[in-house]
Amino acid sequence: MPIEITEWLRELGLEQYAPAFRDNAIDHRILPKLTAEDLKDLGVTLVGHRRQLLAPSRCSMPKCRPQSRRRPETQRHWPMPNADS
Repeated sequence: MPIEITEWLRELGLEQYAPAFRDNAIDHRILPKLTAEDLKDLGVTLVGHRRQLLAPSRCSMPKCRPQSRRRPETQRHWPMPNADS
């Protein structure tokens, strides 16, 4: 487990979960995909801790943030021909 996750858990005050994250190969790629059920499996039994880890801002690590994706060009919608024409 990269030191980043350990540091991040420490910043959240949840460093007691670092061994479980390490033992289960949780890294910056897996972290955003974790569910409440996954966290239970990791031993995060307190609801408050799970909520803290699942909060939208939970992944403040640069490697964990999704890359900005360009939106596909908007398709042009041409008017449908009028059936009366």
